[in-house]
Amino acid sequence: MPEDTIQHRIPAEGADPLALSGVNDANLNELARRSGLRVFLRGDHLLLSGPLEGVERAVPVAQHMVEVARRGEPLGTDDVARFFDTAAEDGGGGLERLAEAGRVVVAGPRKTITAKSEGQAKYLAAIEENDIVVGIGPAGTGKTYLAVAMAVDALSRKRVKRIILARPAVEAGENLGFLPGDLQEKIDPYLRPLYDALEDMIPQDRLRRAMESRSIEIAPLAYMRGRTLQDAFVILDEAQNATTAQMKMFLTRLGLNSKAVITGDKTQIDLPRREDSGLLEIEEVLKGIPGIAFAYMKGSDVIRHRLVKEIIKAYAAHAGHELEPGEA
Repeated sequence: MPEDTIQHRIPAEGADPLALSGVNDANLNELARRSGLRVFLRGDHLLLSGPLEGVERAVPVAQHMVEVARRGEPLGTDDVARFFDTAAEDGGGGLERLAEAGRVVVAGPRKTITAKSEGQAKYLAAIEENDIVVGIGPAGTGKTYLAVAMAVDALSRKRVKRIILARPAVEAGENLGFLPGDLQEKIDPYLRPLYDALEDMIPQDRLRRAMESRSIEIAPLAYMRGRTLQDAFVILDEAQNATTAQMKMFLTRLGLNSKAVITGDKTQIDLPRREDSGLLEIEEVLKGIPGIAFAYMKGSDVIRHRLVKEIIKAYAAHAGHELEPGEA
């Protein structure tokens, strides 16, 4: 062993070896690639071998990988890369906060949904601690999915009596008006992402009964006018496409024992005039009000395909502007 090479052993008892190493050792190979080390799984220990600087950089990531594998959560190469990015931001403190982040256990299939980035951890904590949360960030950061998970959890624990999911029905450069069918069939394409999230968390027969009894309701934002939403967990998705008037209308629907989560991406406004977006306005109007929190996510919080993060950065660079909080 060369003089400048050291070996560090990380206990891995209780961690699923396959989950930790990945298929064909893909996770260990990604850890080795990002750190410049040799990485081995030997019995109940993860071994890191190489220069001291690389070992110091890799240890927090490897320890977090072991913790994730112990909890039985999915772990892939994109997760390993994201852990490195998080650790690089503040010397590993982000990974420590991520390890302490809350988990959402969805009733139905007993599926455990956890924060996969520091931004997601802060987002979940904000939803838990505040009555109104505005989640702003680019595509793929889990804004809608995590909000739906928190809503399903609240309903299963009987903290609320119903879930209401709303979206503005804005045609993003397309015209669906010519499509056949009644009004519900015409607006369903806009609401499909909300159905997808629910179907991933609730068995189909239970979801159907919940929608028939209206304990779960999915509707266009315009349908909220005139209502008072009590004992409800309300989510407004794609809020960047709500006008200022619609946003005020939505916010003033909230009744007793209700919680609202508003999600949006400032880079994907489909309104004819960008300045008409209610999401842009409430950033200025509502800041500083107790009980209302803003959670910003960025490119390092993207949990889709690894190229999504690069695509977001490329579009921002092509537009020739600096990245804002909640973009990439």
